[in-house]
Amino acid sequence: MIRKTLLLAGAAALGLLAQPALAQQASATRGKQAGDFMIGASVITVVPMDGGSVDLIGGTPNASVAVTPQLDFTYFFTPNFAVNLIAATTRHDLEVRNSAIGTVDLGHVWALPPTLTFQYHPLPTSQFSPYVGVGVNWTMFYSEGGGYSAPVLRTRVDNAWGLALNAGLDVELAPNWLLNFDVKWIYLRPDVEVDTSVGRIGATANLDPWIFGVGVRYRF
Repeated sequence: MIRKTLLLAGAAALGLLAQPALAQQASATRGKQAGDFMIGASVITVVPMDGGSVDLIGGTPNASVAVTPQLDFTYFFTPNFAVNLIAATTRHDLEVRNSAIGTVDLGHVWALPPTLTFQYHPLPTSQFSPYVGVGVNWTMFYSEGGGYSAPVLRTRVDNAWGLALNAGLDVELAPNWLLNFDVKWIYLRPDVEVDTSVGRIGATANLDPWIFGVGVRYRF
């Protein structure tokens, strides 16, 4: 009986001692607040899909995977609602596969895809804070060039708008520092013009890329 009483008393004492530590741990998570402004730096992998159509010779347009650094900016209107803007540029090799004349090298192109998403953060006070978002993307293609295969002389990719879907997770490491995991999908289907020695060929590239990112954010 005495032993049982001592065990219960010890357990109660441990519970009382643990309460301040647990309270301190809970208060250490600052959470997301209205007016927060975050700047993030990450590494992203852009994975375009194969798809589309090519006039005259048929085949499937293809763009290579690209890895690049990215900056992003997030502002919180409320603890739950924020707007996010990303800035990055990527280089992609272009080709047409399974055409009537085989694989055709279209050179390379640079893409500048600013994407604005409106995000919902359901657990703003949690150390592990997920979010989802929807927005718009505008991709500007520039500096087309590279080693074309005959009979290609020049490739031009038109700028394009697209829908953007977003999901991710912020992990608070310190009051002002967060680890970020992010994924986006963009509906992106630009028109492509290919000048060849026998005339101009039109195409549509169903790129619809997935963008996977890992990085850190600093909160002001």
